[in-house]
Order: sequence, then structure tokens, then C-alpha cells
Amino acid sequence: MMPNFKRSYKFAIKTSLFITVLLTLLVSVFLWMRYEFEWEPVAVFGLISYMFSFFIIQYRVEHFIYKRVKKIYDNVTLLDASTLRPNQITTDMATLTREVEKFAEDKKLEIETLKVRETYRKEFMGNVSHELKTPLFTVQGYILTLLDGALKDKSVRKKYLQRANKGVERLIYIVKDLDMITKLETGDLHLVMENFNVVEVIQNSFDLLEMKAAKKDITLTFDMDYEKPIWVYADRERIQQVITNLVVNSIKYGKKGGTTEISIENLIKNKVIVRVTDNGEGIEKTHIPRLFERFFRIDKSGSRKEGGSGLGLSIVKHIIEAHNEKIYVESVFGVGSEFSFTLEKSKSSLKGTKAVKTQ
Repeated sequence: MMPNFKRSYKFAIKTSLFITVLLTLLVSVFLWMRYEFEWEPVAVFGLISYMFSFFIIQYRVEHFIYKRVKKIYDNVTLLDASTLRPNQITTDMATLTREVEKFAEDKKLEIETLKVRETYRKEFMGNVSHELKTPLFTVQGYILTLLDGALKDKSVRKKYLQRANKGVERLIYIVKDLDMITKLETGDLHLVMENFNVVEVIQNSFDLLEMKAAKKDITLTFDMDYEKPIWVYADRERIQQVITNLVVNSIKYGKKGGTTEISIENLIKNKVIVRVTDNGEGIEKTHIPRLFERFFRIDKSGSRKEGGSGLGLSIVKHIIEAHNEKIYVESVFGVGSEFSFTLEKSKSSLKGTKAVKTQ
């Protein structure tokens, strides 16, 4: 959008006035000395002189300033001279100064944004290399041990091959998650929208993760008995992944003997909100803004022992945003955390009876 400069005529008005007064005095003296002096022709001459002087001075001043400013734009490569037009140039230097200052502020903000992105890029590349390096070196270590002679021992050979296989599985897990995030960001991963019962999807996640939760004595439960189905309109497979990732995250950072509870509530007429609440470690406020970044871990050593790619929450955020929905997080350190996201109700369910508890 091109700047709308305010035109100023003060310089032309004053200068024209000075020239007109001077010329009128000279003409008046000339007429008085050589001819009979009359006010009417002198006044007409003064008016015509003023008008011509004003237009000529205004045009020349604007043309002069335009040439000088355009030269600055041409010399400074960051400025785009193609956006400059003669009718933007004015003798009002305050307006022009403000526009240049605004341009400088915008460029400063752009540079700062690029610096932040560069920092993020470096950190991301470092995290990727670290996440890939660990299982690669693990697999390489077991294979080298086998090649050095352990291959002949059947018990050692089987154990080391199983461990190497786990390392390869983790590599595949990381690569698959990275591929999914890339597809979500570029729009290559198309959502298959359908109507489905979200209660059933949550129960499937509970059944899938029951053994994992049992190892830490964590109870997976609903906040109430949902006797009637709650129909939503979304990609069933992706929402299943969202719920699974959130439950896995709550188990990973949950306390022994704790609870992971899921509730489904009416938000507005055509929306429900799904809440995943735990009474685990909680998250410090300083970490919350970065929770959904790729490979970001609060406890780097502890969470790596639990496994996973470090991309779970990032995938959750991208899937929810691909549905044009919102995800929220609230946490009190040492008390627990709550992750929640919205979903659109299916149109058929809007016509039926309410199957969800009201907030």
C-alpha cells in the first residue's frame, strides 16, 4: 500500500507573495515615474503575478524534491523506487520523514523476525541431528559388536539384534512424524472429513494405552459415563492420533498412581471441547509458549528415556489447526496439566437431543 502524503503549499504561498509584492512595487514605481499611476492595472498585474509564481514555484519545488528523494531510493537497495510517485512528493517534510521512519521500523521488525527464525532453525537442526544421532549410534554400536565376534554367540546375537531393531524402529518413528508435520504444513496431507462418535475414539485410545498406563499405575478414565454417542465432524484417524498423543504425553509426565481424565463439553452451539486432564508434574509457565515446538522437551534426559520422537505435541497442534480448530493448555507446576481442543459437531447431532454435559 502506497503512503498517502499530505500536500503542503506554505513554501509556495509565502515565496509567491514575496515575489508578487516586489514585482508590484517595481511596476508601481515604473508607472508612477513614466506614466499615469492607476491602482486597477497594478492590482490585476499583482494577481496574475501571484498565480503564475505560485504554480511555477510549487511545481519546481516538488519536481526538485522528487528527483532528490528518488536518488536516495535508487542508492539505497532496501528501498523500492517503483513505489515512489511524483504526486507523493511534497514540501511537507514532516510527513515524508514519518514515512521514512515507518519504513525503517518495518525493516527493523523484519530483520528481528528473521533473526528469531534463524535461531529457531539452528536449534531445530541441532535437535533433529541429536534425535537421529542417538538411535543411529546405538544401532551402529550393536552391529559393530556383532561383527567383532559376538555374532557367534546365539544368545548375545539375538539380544543385540533386538536392541538394534528398537533403534531402527525409533528412527522410522521420527522420520514418519517429521514427514507428517511437513505434509500438514504444506497442505499435502488431506483430511478425510466424516461424522463419528468421539466417545468411541477416546475409548479406543484408552484400550490401546491401557498397558502403558498400568506400568506407572495411572488410571485412564472419563469424567462421567457417556451413555449416548457424541457425534463430531472431523478426520477420525487424525483425531484418534491427537487424543492418543495427548494421553501418551500425560502418561509420560504423570505421577505414579495418578489419573488421566478426559471430558467432553458443549462450548457453543456447533462446537464441543475435549479436555485431557492429569494430576502429574505440571509445566512451568516459562515452558508453556514452546510446548508445541518440534523436539522441545521440558526434561530432556527423562523424556528421552520414555521414548517417542519429541514431535507428539507439534503434530497435535498441526492436526487441530488443519481442522481450523483451537488447542489450549493450562498447567500448574506440581499440580497437573490440562490440554483441550475444539471440534465441530456433526450437523445431524445439532438437530437431536443434547448428549454432552453443559459447562
